Amino acid sequence: MKSRLTGEFFTRDVLTVAPELIGKILVCKVGEDFLRYRITETEAYRGAEDLACHACKGRTARTEVMFHTGGAVYVYLIYGMYWMLNIVTGRENDPQAALIRGLEGIYGPGRLTRKLQINKSFYGENLTVSDRIWIEDDGYKPPYQIATRIGVDYAGEWKEKLWRFYIT
Repeated sequence: MKSRLTGEFFTRDVLTVAPELIGKILVCKVGEDFLRYRITETEAYRGAEDLACHACKGRTARTEVMFHTGGAVYVYLIYGMYWMLNIVTGRENDPQAALIRGLEGIYGPGRLTRKLQINKSFYGENLTVSDRIWIEDDGYKPPYQIATRIGVDYAGEWKEKLWRFYIT
């Protein structure tokens, strides 16, 4: 039986939420269809002290939603062409988010947002009530591995954090 994740799931620390998102089902409305894909890879970004996290630069128009209560969508554009889908976690004013890096059959965060037609219009969307994007739990809990995050070489010691989670 599938059930939509509630606010209680998202208002926990990202280091709990990010690995627990592995195996959950991301549902996204594309046109008239609802596409469902199992989440296979996530990456955690944790607070203003984490130099790989956008919130380390403080509260800005771009990062505002990261300072909201968990369960919101944080999307941003990189390289002027790829939208990145992040799920805000934690409590208000404690900026954290889990980047969705992979879905079953779709490898790479830019590829998955293209497939699901996720763009800036999803910024701030509430996953607990949205009619176009949400996450479901069908009870599947796959084994996963942990590794360092990708593409954060600029973050000093923070690049070594084992905050990437992926299905083995």
